[in-house]
Amino acid sequence: MATQRKPAERTIDADLFGTSVQFDYSETWLAYSMLGLRLLLAWVFLQAGLSKLSEGGWTNPGGWSAEGFLLGGVAEANPFSSLFDFFADFLWLIEPMVLWGQIFIGLALLFGVAFRFAAAMGALQMLLFWLGAFEGGLMAGFPIAHGYVVDYTLVYAILLFGLGAWGAGRLLGVDAILEQSDIVQQNPWLRYFLG
Repeated sequence: MATQRKPAERTIDADLFGTSVQFDYSETWLAYSMLGLRLLLAWVFLQAGLSKLSEGGWTNPGGWSAEGFLLGGVAEANPFSSLFDFFADFLWLIEPMVLWGQIFIGLALLFGVAFRFAAAMGALQMLLFWLGAFEGGLMAGFPIAHGYVVDYTLVYAILLFGLGAWGAGRLLGVDAILEQSDIVQQNPWLRYFLG
């Protein structure tokens, strides 16, 4: 009679903000949750990029433009509005970076390739969107469309940070293979982009 294997459990010991914390977790459930979050975020980025691409076509995303958001979508009371006014002067660069960035970030998350780099770039894009969402400043409580401070872009940024920290690209991803290659073995600094 075969015995069932018990899911592996580990313990995390960490120092968070000067407080020692310790907890057990299941490696199996952690792997499923990381893979699930990775695939969901891949879908979010791919869907956003491909919908922008389909609006205007392969070479001319004429149906989609960042101009409306940069020039009229950021509230004047937003403390970062001048940053977005500056970005509006570079639409020729910003628009392809957003469109193709979302597509390539989505593909990298989906296939787990250069995962940490893609997660960092996705988190950066989400943080910029988050900065643009404020309808007022600190004295107003940093209001956003449906509350204060926190919106989905901040949640996506934090999730991407967490998945990058855990190295979710190694879970059924290309990064697990790339990390075993001679190039990465001889240049361990490349691991900062993988995982």
